[in-house]
Amino acid sequence: MRRWAGEHAAPSDIRLWAPDGLPEFRPGDDLARILAGALTDDPNGLIDGDVVVLTSKVLSKTEGRIVPAPTDPDERDALRRRLVDEESVRVVARVNRTLITENRLGIVQAAAGVDGSNVESRELALLPEDPDGSAAALARDLRRLTGVRVGVVVTDTMGRAWRTGQTDVAIGAAGLRVSVGYDGAVDRQGNELFVTDVAVADEIAAAADLVKGKLGARPVAVVRGVGHLLVDDDDDRTDTPRRARDLIRDSGSDLFRLGTAEALAQGREQGRREAVPGRRSVRRFSDEPVPAEVLADAVADALTAPAPHHSTPVRFVRVSGAARHRLLDALRADWEADLRADGHSGDILARRLARGDLLRTCPELIVPFVDDSAGAHDYPDPRRNACEETMFTVAGGAAVQSLLISLAARGLGSCWVGSTIFAADTTRRELALPASWRPLGAVAVGVPADPVAPRAPRPAGDDYLSVE
Repeated sequence: MRRWAGEHAAPSDIRLWAPDGLPEFRPGDDLARILAGALTDDPNGLIDGDVVVLTSKVLSKTEGRIVPAPTDPDERDALRRRLVDEESVRVVARVNRTLITENRLGIVQAAAGVDGSNVESRELALLPEDPDGSAAALARDLRRLTGVRVGVVVTDTMGRAWRTGQTDVAIGAAGLRVSVGYDGAVDRQGNELFVTDVAVADEIAAAADLVKGKLGARPVAVVRGVGHLLVDDDDDRTDTPRRARDLIRDSGSDLFRLGTAEALAQGREQGRREAVPGRRSVRRFSDEPVPAEVLADAVADALTAPAPHHSTPVRFVRVSGAARHRLLDALRADWEADLRADGHSGDILARRLARGDLLRTCPELIVPFVDDSAGAHDYPDPRRNACEETMFTVAGGAAVQSLLISLAARGLGSCWVGSTIFAADTTRRELALPASWRPLGAVAVGVPADPVAPRAPRPAGDDYLSVE
């Protein structure tokens, strides 16, 4: 009984078949001689240009890459995990209890290819040590035994980063091109193709699995009709990829070079480096609204700033609608009175007052406060009470800076303005807040109207002293 695909295909079409009756391969078996007999005895025979496709488990068995394993589930799992660690050079990700690793062959797959399927219950299988080398030796031996020029593809089953499910791919190859590039070619509509490189060895591996299957004891298949992909051993062109290893992306072009843990660590490190320089004062905002949940998340970040005595003295008030107009009108009146008392009038007065328009036009306005009744100590002397007030003010400043950085990390612009500090009573009155709440300025928030470049680093210089 044989499986067929394309049984009535034209000569130019591809045909696939998988022989029955192959033995249960074991270490030391003469693989080439067994396959030569089975494939030439089959009614389909073996002809020049055929590609022999075999699962890597066949090589694992015949090459002695089988490890004795206990039948106890826990002990077996412990051995499997140890083997995965030994066969891996890098952990890429962890999916539930499965490790995605890069093995010494450069292949990224689940569990470094350590497998317990299609082997005895007391065994575990490792991948072949050199699948490309094994494929080359098998191609040479088959030609010597049969007189037929064939290619060989060694396969293993893998998942794909962008798709669910598994498919067979080539992990070893010999005697054929493993990829065909179409860069510069023109399609029927006259369009030039770019960066189109077809991994034909992987396509052959996946097609062969349709007739091999996973449970039918058919670990070998023959693909006929792809003879144009075969290359001679003496073809020394360096631009002809002929090893499965040629299909592995190097680290410079690997789209997923970093594993989950590495990517998160790198992201955290990059975030640390960019967080503070990315915080710039923004005075022009677009009309795009700020999502309420994003604003709330930034405030939540700010509230993690340190504070004295394990207290939580910082408050943030989102001011909008009529309340914003009342507050800003009252602040403007106070500011105008102060400016006139300083002797300003005319154009100078108008220009100074116009600076406050930022708080009127920004999409969101946040007013921070520090509540002196929320944990501050009351001392019997003015000196320590003044220090306590300073300490709580510093805690409020830390929270404000944390808010500005968190907003910048979320792509939002901000501008801290000190106006409410100069009109504390007015601010509390217009917002109906307790007398213990000291305003710490106001923060304009919105999506920047223009791109915001990070601040250039500046050496600490004379601002950083060292005392011994």
